[in-house]
Amino acid sequence: MPMSTRRRARPSVTFSTVRKLALALPDVEESTAYGAPAFKLRGRLMACTATNKAAEPGTLVVCIDFADRDELVAAEPDVYYLKDHYVDYACVLVRLSRIHPDALRDLLQAGWTFANSKAPRKGRRARQGPTHRSAPTRRS
Repeated sequence: MPMSTRRRARPSVTFSTVRKLALALPDVEESTAYGAPAFKLRGRLMACTATNKAAEPGTLVVCIDFADRDELVAAEPDVYYLKDHYVDYACVLVRLSRIHPDALRDLLQAGWTFANSKAPRKGRRARQGPTHRSAPTRRS
């Protein structure tokens, strides 16, 4: 078969790949979270193996901003997804069998940036609508 008509195989991503990429980032150390392998930046969770039974096998949880998560899930739902248990957490679920190593590297970098920020880790997203309350009116 001519080279031009062959499909390039997607490089296989395993937890070993995750480990290699995560530990290459500054100040990241391997740890545990909820009894599962995890990577933390100065004690703050960056990524871990999904432990909730709703998550698919072979899933990685990466802590990122809610807006970034929503964008990833909308753009590539076959790679990135969410289950009810994780909705209130600033994270995305990743199917390791479907992510390209370059995309995983970028995602872990985003997780590092998020873990390095002072962003809240849990809780509902900021509500849409007015961000200030008007002063009470005075009655005459």
